[in-house]
This record gives sequence, C-alpha cells and structure tokens, in this order.
Amino acid sequence: MEETGKAGNSSLSEIRDQTYAEKGQADLKANQKSEVLAKEYGIDSDKSISNSGHETLLGDETYPEGGLRAWLVVLGSWCGLLASLGLMNSIATLQTYIATNQLSSYDEGTVSWIFSFYTALCFLCGVYVGPLFDRYGPKWLIGPGAIGTVASIMLLSICTEYWHFMLTWGLLNGISTSLLFTPCLTAIGHFFRERRGFASGLASTGGGLGGVAFPLIMQSLFDKVGWGWAIRILGFVCLLLFAFASLLVRKRLPPAKNASPHPDFRIMKEKPFLLLTIGVFFLEFGLFIPLAYISSYALANGFSEKFAFQILPILNGASVIGRALPGWWADKIGPFNTNMISLCVTIFGCWIVWLPFGHTTPGLVIFALMFGFSTGNNISITPVCVGKLCHTQHYGRYYATCYTVVSIAVLLSLPVAGSIVQATNGDYWGLILFTGLTQLVAVIAMYASKVASVGWSPWANF
Repeated sequence: MEETGKAGNSSLSEIRDQTYAEKGQADLKANQKSEVLAKEYGIDSDKSISNSGHETLLGDETYPEGGLRAWLVVLGSWCGLLASLGLMNSIATLQTYIATNQLSSYDEGTVSWIFSFYTALCFLCGVYVGPLFDRYGPKWLIGPGAIGTVASIMLLSICTEYWHFMLTWGLLNGISTSLLFTPCLTAIGHFFRERRGFASGLASTGGGLGGVAFPLIMQSLFDKVGWGWAIRILGFVCLLLFAFASLLVRKRLPPAKNASPHPDFRIMKEKPFLLLTIGVFFLEFGLFIPLAYISSYALANGFSEKFAFQILPILNGASVIGRALPGWWADKIGPFNTNMISLCVTIFGCWIVWLPFGHTTPGLVIFALMFGFSTGNNISITPVCVGKLCHTQHYGRYYATCYTVVSIAVLLSLPVAGSIVQATNGDYWGLILFTGLTQLVAVIAMYASKVASVGWSPWANF
C-alpha cells in the first residue's frame, strides 16, 4: 500500500495489521484492511485513530479465561440453553404427537410448518437481538424471552386447532426463544478467548441434555396425566431454569462507542464471513430434518411407538458429548477444522449408515449416535467460527446477521423434507440423500471460508 503521508492512515494500517494477524486473516491485502476497518467501525480514513476511541476494540481486549464470575456465566448460559434449545431439540416428539392426535386430519408436511416457522423466527429475530446485546447487554432480553417462552408452553397445553399451535408455538415461542439463546451464547465470548470453544461447548451441552430429558419427561407424563399437564409441568421446569439464567448471564466488555442496536448487512461484503454464512445455511438446513423426522421415520419403518419416541433422546444424548468434547479439540486444532471433520461424519452417517441400514434397530441407533455427536459439535462450535472473524464487541451483530440468513433455511427445511417424503410415496430415501447433500455443500463452503482467511493449507490451525 502506498504511503499517503497522513498519520491516521499509517496508524490505522498498523492496528488493522495486528488485528487481522490475531484473527488469522494473514492473506488480506493491506490496502483492503484500512478500507474494511473504516467501513466496519465508521472511521474516516483521514482522521487520526487517536480521536476515534476504538483502541479497546482493536488492541486491548483481555479475557479472564476462568474465575468464579466467568464460570457462573457459563452456568447461567447452560440453564438458559437447556430450556430454550432443549425445547427446540424436542420438536420431533411434539410434532409426532400433535400430528397423530390434535391435528391428525392434517398431513405431516402441513403440521411441520408450525415447527419450521418456530425455528425460523428463533434465528430471524436475532437480526436485532445480537446488536441489542452488543449495545445494552442481556438484562432486557433474557427476562422478556423467558416470560414469552413459558407463556407459550402454558398456552400450548390447551391448543386444539391448527392456528392455535401456529400462534402459540410458532409465533410466540419463536420470537421469545430468539431473545434467549443469542445472549446466552454471546455472553461467554466476553470472558473466554483461548478457551472459548470449550466454554461454549460446555454451555451448549444444556441444549443436548434438554433434548434428552424433555422427550422422556413428556413420554412418561402423556400416559399418566395427559397432554395438558405434561406440557404445563414442562413449562414450570423451564421457568426455574430461566430464573437462573436471568440471574447469572452477564456481559463484561463495554460496547463499542459507535455500537448501534440496528443490524448492518454490510458485513456480508467480507468474503470469509459470507462464505461461512453460506456454510451455516446449508448446515442448519439439513440439521433439523432428522431432528424432526427421525421419530416418524421409525414409525413408518415398523418400529414401536415407544422406540420411535426414545430414538430422539438417544440422538440428543450423543449430542451432549458432541457439544462438550469437540469444544476442547476446537481450542487445539481450530473451530473451522473441527466443524469440517464433524460435517464429514454427518455425511458418512446419512449415506453409509442411515440410508442402507436405517430400517434395522442397530442401524438406526448407530446413525442417531453419529448424527447426534457430529451435529452437537456443529451447534456449539459454529458460533466460535463466527467469533474468529470479528471482534468480541461486535460478535452479537455478526452472529445475529449470520443466523438471520440461516433462518430462511430452517423455515424451508421441514416443509421441503415433508414434500420429499410425499414425492417418494412415503419412503425416506430421498430425504436421507437430501440431508447428506446439504452437509456436503456446507463443508465445501466452510473450507472456502477458511481458504479466504488463511490460505489453502488443510493443516492450518483455524
């Protein structure tokens, strides 16, 4: 880059060099660095950096990497994710029960729109939740989110019509959940950097445990107390967990001086982030298909209703391990590498295990274990991948922007999967092939994002 003779440009380039070296962006040209920084932080390239007030953003971030306060935030996040993502991981149980009882007159593809609308709103509304967290912290997000989620669960217990379920679960719970899991995941990044993968993975095990416990609780209570009280008891459990989350989840770093509560899609111009977002789009597109359809697949292939409901907790149990252990590996070999390895395991599980052997008990159980373990890693480590491409004070904005785009994928995934099953006359081979294909596209896009950041070497720690 040619010298302009202005002190602001020289200082800006030096700081941006240090930042991108820290983020692993070694191949970004120097003349791009100043321009990207000026756009991202709203700095005029002709002004001195000393007057911009961004020194903390660029060079002076420090992280406790532990301590009582940090681990209490992880505990609070774990409680919040156990309730919010535990419900999300239980949609197969809810969809199967509702489709065979209250909404038995509707086809499964139509019923699935309730849950695809719910998951889409969980991510879509994050476009404002992330920036609001960056600006104001978690206090004004977790409280309303908890109240809305518990209210939606209580209302779900008395729903009888299709539009009841769409409004209470699809709309209300979707919006409320979006207020919860973004702050729970983002707050951890304020206390950990070197151990961020492990801490995030540890907190994310809450969602996996919820996906194990909640279906088992519902299956046990449906026969004993009926649908209504089974769902209400689940609501009271979530209320207790949200209370802990509200008390413990905090942010530490101050907001950027130009932090805005509004989203900014200009960050999509950053090539590594754009490619990562494409990868996460296809990852999530395929991820929710087995979560929602594995129980109905089991019923369609002659398994008992008891086993059909139990296969989901098996999958989510493997997800707990997948969220914890790879978090430690991600700190060693890099979150992008860990995610790509897990995606390859998912593809193998879909095409080599589920497709030919899913009609057998060992085949379906082995697939559930493989899929749960690998996607558990993807769920917990993908936010860490986003964090590799931005500064912590802007992490909420980057995370929310990524998952706002991803919301389109989760909105379409379940209805598309249902249409595939109908097009194959109730067989699931098309659904299985499609799920594996989405994961193949995801791993290609993530590798491209890594290449755009640190070069072609597959062994680079990133």
